[in-house]
Amino acid sequence: MKHTITGTTMPVLQIGLDPGEAIISEPGEFSWMTANIALTTTTQTAGAKGLFGALGRALSGGGLFMTEYSAQNGPGLVAFAAKIPGTIHQVDIEPGHSYMVHKHGFLCATPGVSLQIGFQRALGAGLFGGNGFIMQRVSGPCTAFVELGGETVVYDLRPGESLQVHPGHVGMFQDSVAFDITFMRGIKNAIFGGDGLFIARLTGPGKVWLQSMTVPNLAHAIAPYLGGAESAPQQTAQIGGAAIAGSILGDIFGRN
Repeated sequence: MKHTITGTTMPVLQIGLDPGEAIISEPGEFSWMTANIALTTTTQTAGAKGLFGALGRALSGGGLFMTEYSAQNGPGLVAFAAKIPGTIHQVDIEPGHSYMVHKHGFLCATPGVSLQIGFQRALGAGLFGGNGFIMQRVSGPCTAFVELGGETVVYDLRPGESLQVHPGHVGMFQDSVAFDITFMRGIKNAIFGGDGLFIARLTGPGKVWLQSMTVPNLAHAIAPYLGGAESAPQQTAQIGGAAIAGSILGDIFGRN
């Protein structure tokens, strides 16, 4: 299998497959392919739990099925284009290891990949969507490709070294990194500071990939230029207020 990543702002991953080789992605991800590429629907990337693992991913916001692309009668090509401005990264995952990737980050991988929900917490529909904050666990052995928004900043954390990050900017990190979501310090900071109620804490050792662009921030930036923008700010404020109240009550009473 050979691949190239073309472009800068909106990159495209092109993968060349020889007969007998395959690549796996969630359904509907490919952008173009040659005529001799065959598609097969599968649940094999759900991990050891099989179909029940796939159902768990679907209920948590992931897909129930995956699509396998393979070349028939000679070499073929399949391409995956970035959905938002950003970068595409190759990750080689060894047996027994995994990476935590943000909800929409997984692009595709070679057979052997296992996709599971690695972290889920309800932080309010107005903040992160109806499924809350989700990280996917991508396990090997495989070669995976991950899409991150905007520019990518990589930190190699030493043992015990921590970073505090807005949750939306957490793109990917190694399984050796400890991860948790906590409240923003200080009630006035949380309510009036404009930086949100929650903050992610990542503690080394291990590598962390942070993304400069998040989908909610992108949507907020273009909202004034969309139709019906006059009523959008008021509706967003109402939804966001309800979500924040629900999130606070959920954390107080231990409901995720």
